[in-house]
Amino acid sequence: MKRVLIVDDAATVRMYYRLILEEAGYLVVEAVNGVEAMEKSLRESFDLYIVDINMPKQDGYGFLRELRGRDELRQAPALMVSTEAADHDRKRAYAAGANLYLVKPVKPQELLVNCRLLLGEVRP
Repeated sequence: MKRVLIVDDAATVRMYYRLILEEAGYLVVEAVNGVEAMEKSLRESFDLYIVDINMPKQDGYGFLRELRGRDELRQAPALMVSTEAADHDRKRAYAAGANLYLVKPVKPQELLVNCRLLLGEVRP
């Protein structure tokens, strides 16, 4: 079973993603910011990260930079999902280490297709 870490400070967003992903057969773990996400990543492994940008303590950009800076974690795919829709936000996300960038709100099927793509379960 593939393990997904959802990193978002909004409980409703985490619950929404969790319902979609668990129904599709994924095991879901949650973190409320980049600091908590990194602590969990150092204790357990994840096949995919779904990361928000704007969070307290450590934002999504900082978390992805830290994740990509660690040899044992840098290969896991990361999907950044944010309300930030400007082109510079997208570029900054990719520069920090995101594999894909989606703008909220994300429809269930859009989330699933992109997760499956990043996990190598479907081809582009």
